[in-house]
Amino acid sequence: MHCPFCHHDGSRVVDSRTAEDGASIRRRRQCQQCGRRFTTLETTGLSVCKRSGAVEPFSREKVMTGVRRACQGRPVSDDDLALLAHKVEESIRAGGQALVDSHEVGLAILGPLRELDQIAYLRFASVYSSFDSLEDFEAAIAELRAGGRGEPA
Repeated sequence: MHCPFCHHDGSRVVDSRTAEDGASIRRRRQCQQCGRRFTTLETTGLSVCKRSGAVEPFSREKVMTGVRRACQGRPVSDDDLALLAHKVEESIRAGGQALVDSHEVGLAILGPLRELDQIAYLRFASVYSSFDSLEDFEAAIAELRAGGRGEPA
């Protein structure tokens, strides 16, 4: 870590605290050369590997945008979507991997979306799981009625 004042590469940690619900660590540091103090914010990177093979940073906004389409015309607020995106990110981070497959992100969305709105869940699942027939919808609806927790057919 380089000092922002004298650019010396040695510093010691004076204090550490978690920030942003534990998603990052705030560290107070002191430069060993000039003695001045500065703050750093350390976060873990979370990347998503898409079907095409491209890798990009995880984005709550992209989760909200994708789910917003499924929730169109439903009584779901932006706050509900933000909370869902937060739950999805927490679920993915709990896996402990820095690189996750986009399929895992989709799976992480299904559970909270099912709890939020069943119609939006069916819309999202029909695209995500590539429903090909009415039987696929019927199976997903039967699972919802039974209170199942599995991935739709």
